[in-house]
Formats: sequence, structure tokens, C-alpha cells
Amino acid sequence: MGADLEPVAGTPKSSRQVRPLPRNDLPRDAPDFTGRDAQLAAVLAAVDSHRAVSVDGMAGVGKTCLAVHAAHRLAADFPDAQLYVDLHGFTEGREPMDPDSVLRMLLAALDVPSERVPREGVEQLAACWRSELARRRVVVVLDNAADADQVRPLLPGAGESVALVTSRNRLLGLDEVPPVSLDVLSPRESAELLARASGDPDGPDGRLTREPESAAEVLRLCGHLPLALRLAGARLRHRPGWTVGILVERMAHGASEFDAEFSAGFAMSVRQLNRPQARLFRMLGLLPGASFDEYVVAALAEVPLRSALATLEDLVDAHLVQQPTAGRYRLHDLVHQHARRATAEQDPAAERERALGRILDYYVHAAAAADAAMPFLSPSRAASAGRPPAELPRFADKNAAFSWLVAEYGNLLAAFETAAAVGADAHVCELPRFLRAYFARRCGTTHLNVLFERSLAAAERLGDPPQLAEAHSDLGFARYNAGRTAEAAAAYEAAELRLSEAEDTQVEAELAMRRGYLSWDAGHVEEPLELFRLAGKLYEQAGSPAGVAHAAASEAWAMLQLGHREEAARRAREVLGVPHADPAWPPALTARITLGVAIARAEPDEAAEHLRHALALARDDGHLHNQAWCLNCRGVALRQMGRYEEALASHREAFALLDELFEEHWKIHFLNGYGETCRLAGLPEEALRLHRQALELAPRLGNRHEEALAHEGIATVLDGTDPAEAAEHRAAGQAVLQRLSPGSC
Repeated sequence: MGADLEPVAGTPKSSRQVRPLPRNDLPRDAPDFTGRDAQLAAVLAAVDSHRAVSVDGMAGVGKTCLAVHAAHRLAADFPDAQLYVDLHGFTEGREPMDPDSVLRMLLAALDVPSERVPREGVEQLAACWRSELARRRVVVVLDNAADADQVRPLLPGAGESVALVTSRNRLLGLDEVPPVSLDVLSPRESAELLARASGDPDGPDGRLTREPESAAEVLRLCGHLPLALRLAGARLRHRPGWTVGILVERMAHGASEFDAEFSAGFAMSVRQLNRPQARLFRMLGLLPGASFDEYVVAALAEVPLRSALATLEDLVDAHLVQQPTAGRYRLHDLVHQHARRATAEQDPAAERERALGRILDYYVHAAAAADAAMPFLSPSRAASAGRPPAELPRFADKNAAFSWLVAEYGNLLAAFETAAAVGADAHVCELPRFLRAYFARRCGTTHLNVLFERSLAAAERLGDPPQLAEAHSDLGFARYNAGRTAEAAAAYEAAELRLSEAEDTQVEAELAMRRGYLSWDAGHVEEPLELFRLAGKLYEQAGSPAGVAHAAASEAWAMLQLGHREEAARRAREVLGVPHADPAWPPALTARITLGVAIARAEPDEAAEHLRHALALARDDGHLHNQAWCLNCRGVALRQMGRYEEALASHREAFALLDELFEEHWKIHFLNGYGETCRLAGLPEEALRLHRQALELAPRLGNRHEEALAHEGIATVLDGTDPAEAAEHRAAGQAVLQRLSPGSC
């Protein structure tokens, strides 16, 4: 979802900068908010004294309504953002949201640049969240919390921002947060709310006034619960021909059908729907996520998109579906629970199973479509799990695809968990594959490794050789990106064994590429080049021009590392000549970086322009690792041009990015190059520190190439001051290379 924008005042129209308006996720304030004067005062007082409050009470008692109403009252005093998140502590059919996911959503809502978001670790994420709140005035509603442990990392620290928490449990573990407990409304408040919700006028002409006994029965059947009262009132508002007695009869029938007083309002509302509307409403109870759009509803109900939209609008009007923002819908917990119960009781098990299958099919194929619009390190494959739905979202570009993935992230994970729970192994196997580009931009490597571990387990249950080969390869690449090189090598070996049975040329090509990266890190020099060339041939056999270009770009990079500058430059120029729509197309980005470094000495102006262009594209693409790579290579090229101060600045900027990524293992690719620049710039102590840091990190990661370079770097720095130690390191570096055996990857 894109943020609203406004021009910066005081500048000419043609040159005004555009800045985002403050984020406001608060649901609509209830126009019929009734009573709760004492509780509202207590909430506001707690916020004033402690900057946090927890509102607890039974389901349907109005906790969310009170918290949202208070947040709207506070909005003017907290202008930087008004945020809302449902923690799903008591949502039937799904696990409560983990603090890691919630913190990432909240930081994204504040438009915190992804380079400032820790890649993993709840404590680091919570610290980042508190730091952002400390310099803003934000009000955040944390709705439907499971327990104190879920909420604690989400609370503000220093500063003036405030949090309003709701839960069905009293959060006794939050000693520092004052509680406000809600009971049902009083009879007077209940009657007032019913009158306002039904639009019934005061005085003798009102239906409620004319039928006081029936009105009292409505209050009883609703259990004085605000949500049930609003649903009952909406029935009267939209049925002017009904008496209150008719409403009581409908509600009483519903109350006997379901074992909860507040379910009466839901049942009565659903009975007023026509058959297609009622069927779709029941099926919404099968949705695994929090919010949804019309596309998944169309797939779920097997209806055209236009019909899905029309029915959703009818359900919004009936107060059975909420529309918090344009294009997004949600069910209140109790309504979701009722819909799930209704479909379980009224729809055959086989039909429910097919409907759930259509939901899972939709999410896998929609994720595949988004992934195809966001080229990653290797070409995307089409989804094969289930059947593609009739209509999928269309993504104009990679930014639209990324926005969709951000909005649907929680639903995609919920779909993954649902698929695992029902044994839909084909979906479990494929879905993580289409989230790699998203994870590369937003999330750390730990979670992706877990997803691919489960994906591999599903592939093993399926017993399909191509799926098994790809699952092992995917897990290996996740391991590699997490710095777990030994495990990556084992996974690649397992993938290669499965490929002998699978005969899948594209998977074989992708595996060759990945083995090339790992082989280079392990210290080999010729083997990676051979693997990249093999990958190019295999991609050509598989009919993948993008794969061929990707392999060629990696081949050019390997040639550059071997010192073959002219060949590397020629190959890189060939890649840049391949037509493509995306300026930040990964093969072109690799080729620009390679070319910039390869011609730095011979053609410095052109080299600088290629590297400047590559960095601009990486920044526009939002891929932090690529930005750091561009900056480091620009530092190397500038050093080769003799522009040492600029080179040092570029290296420092690269390392500042890496520090924000919280993935220390990535530094191994940049430390030795930075150290060499420091040495030539007249900073031998800094150079020695960097090479020693590389020497400490490289063996732990199994990166023998960088280990050997670190020994050589230390030796070069020490040649003039400590020849003996220099000789020891030079010999150690040679020993590292001699220990390598062909094919050890």
C-alpha cells in the first residue's frame, strides 16, 4: 500500500518535493459510541500517566471500540502516526502473531527504511521500534493480545508515544501498564446503544418505546454486548417494516441454534442474506489470514471478480464484513468464529475441503505472479501446486508486486501454516520459493531458512524427484545466505543426487549457479567459472534467456576475480546488450558492477558512470545487500583510479549499511577490499585491523578464498615493519589454497 503524499510548501510547483502524510491505520470511530464514560476517562488518565493502558474483558464487550475511540480522541496530540494492529490472540483457527512479525509490520508502517530494520532477533527489532517511537509522537492500538509476553516487546520506551492494548485476558505480567477492565453495558447504556444503532427516534413513536417488553428481550438476547446490540440494531434500521417482536423471534431462533447469546445477532443477520451472499459469508470463515481482498474471495467462492466485489459490499452494508481501507476487508473475530461454525454445520465437508484448496491455490499462484514481477537472482518458475484461479492481481511493475507482498505477508504465512496443517504438501513445498525476493528486501535469513526446512520436509513426503531436488537447492541457498556454508554444501550435494532422477534442466542450471557462488567462497578459482558456464548452457537448453544472461553476468564477475579484465569487460558488455524491461534487472546490475571495476584503470570516467548507475538502481530497487555490494566495488574502482579519499568514503558507506543489516557474515565479502584501500591510502593500522577481522571471520564461514586474501593482506601490510610475521602469514595463505581439493564443494 502506498502512502498518501503531499507537496512541501514554499517551493515552486514544478520543483516541490513530495513527502508522505502521517500513517493513520485506525479503524473508523463508532458513530454510536455509547456510555463507557468512566472507562474512557480511566484509559485517557492511564495514557497520560504511564503512556500505555491495557483494556481487558470478555469477547464482544467493546474493548476494541473503546480503544479505537480513545485513539481517535488522542490523534491530534500524536500527529506523527496513528497505528492499529490485530495481534490475533484469540482468533479461531490461527496462532497469535509473533512479536517478530508484528514489529516488522509496525516499522514498515512508520516507513522506516529497511536498511535500519534489524534482519533478525526480537530484542533488536524491539529496540529499533522503541528508538523510532522515542523521536515521534505516535499512538498505536495493539488489539486482541494473547498475553503479556506477546505485548511486552511492542510497548514504547522513552519518549511521548503511547500504546493502547486490548485482550480477553488481564495482562497481569505487564506491571507497568495500568489495566482497565470492561464489563457488559448497563441496561440503560444497552438500551441507548440499541436505540442509536437502530435509528429509533426518542418518544412514543419509536418502535422500541412502543414495545418495551420486546425491547428488553432484545437486550437480554444480546447479553448487553455492544457488538450484538449493534448487529440487532442494524437489522431494525434496515427493516422498517419489522416490529421489535419480529426481531425477537428471529433472534430467539438463532439463539437456540447456537450456544452463545451474542451469536444470535450473527445468525439473524446471515438469515437475511440471499443464498449466494450467505454461502460466501460462511466461506469467509475458512480464510486463514486477517484481512483479504476481492481476488481471494473470488477464488474462494469460484465467482467472477465483479460478483465477489458486489457481494462483499452487501456484507459490508450488513455489518458482517468490515472495510478498514479501500480494497481491503476483514471479519471481526466473533463474526469470523460464527462464519467458521456456520460453514462447519451447513456445508458438506467435501465442499469445505475444496474451498480451502482454492484459497491455498490462490495464494501460491498470486505469490508466484508477484515473484515473477520482481526478478531475483534466478528466473522464476511458474507455480504448479493446485490450479490457478480464474483471476489474479496484475502487477504493473516490481514496486506494485512488492506492495502486494507487504500487504499480504501475514496472509501468505497463514496460508503456509494452513497448508501444513491440512497436509497440502505441494503448497508447503512451493510457497516459500516465491517469497525469496520479498525476504531479500524485508526480512532476515533465519525465518526463510525455517520455511525452506519445512518445504523440504513436504517435498520428502511427496517423494517427487524434481520437487526434492529444488527443495534441497532452495534450502542450500538459504543456508548460504545465512553464512552456513557447510550446511549449504550438504544441501547442494543432496540436490545433485536427486537431479540424477529428476532430469529438470532449469533446476540443474540454478544449482550450478549456486554451487558456483559457494565454490568461489570456498577458495576455488577455476571451478566457479566452469560452473557458471555450465549454468549458461543448461539455461539455454531450458529455454530461459534470463537465466542465460544471469549466468553470463556471473561468468564475467568470475573472470574479473581471476584478473582477466578484458574478457570480463567484453562479457559484461554482452550482458548489457541483452534487452530487458527492468533497469535493475539482476544480470544487468552484476554486469555494470563488473564492467565498472574491470575498466577502472583504462577508462575511469566510463567506469565511474557504470558504478554510479548501478548504485542508483540498487537504491531504487530497495535491495540492501546489492547497495552494499555496489558501494564496496565502487570503493575498489576508485582506489584503482588513485582517488583514495573517495574510495574510503564509499567503503565506509558500504559498511554502515552492513552494520544496519545485522548480518555480520556478509562483511566477509568486503573486508579485504576495504583493507587494501586503507593500505594504499596510507592507513596501515586500519588496513591491518580489517584484514585481521576477515581472518577471524573467514574460517568460521568456510570462506577459504577470503581467508587466503586476509593472510596476504596482513603480510603486505607487515612487509616493511615485521618481515617475519609477514612471511608466516604469506605461507599460511598459500597453505590454505593448497588444502583445497577440486570438487570439495
